[in-house]
Amino acid sequence: MTREEALDSIKANVENQNTIKHMLATEAIMRALARHLGGGEEEWGLTGLLHDIDMELTEGDMSTHSKLGADLVRELGASEAMAHAILCHNPTHGIPRETKLDKALFCADPLTGLIIAAALVRPDKKLAGVEVRSVRKKFKEKSFAAGANREQISQCTE
Repeated sequence: MTREEALDSIKANVENQNTIKHMLATEAIMRALARHLGGGEEEWGLTGLLHDIDMELTEGDMSTHSKLGADLVRELGASEAMAHAILCHNPTHGIPRETKLDKALFCADPLTGLIIAAALVRPDKKLAGVEVRSVRKKFKEKSFAAGANREQISQCTE
């Protein structure tokens, strides 16, 4: 599957622009993590890009979210590793995260909220100006971007 095919599938299944932005941000984080952790950048990036492909189809029902997503990406020709990472990124299912790809997606997913919130408090509100040290500082402030699950993000050190 190409990135273009993945984007076409997103256009067909996702209308909410904030969800699409989150998926694109997760793709960027996953590509960076692949470079850092020795994963396949294309596979990891596409996994991040497609991880919430079913969010609107499942109407946010966490008991079905990511199960349908894993099936959808398999139909698109994704690897079983990608489908498994998408399936187990939703902690509701209790599926063990076994590979670096699984663990990276689980940690990257909530990180997007923290990074976007760090951009929004800047005067220019631009992501390009967000620095790692700023995100690290904000990470310690529990009330900042409270919805970004720090425990989940912290598991990236495992």
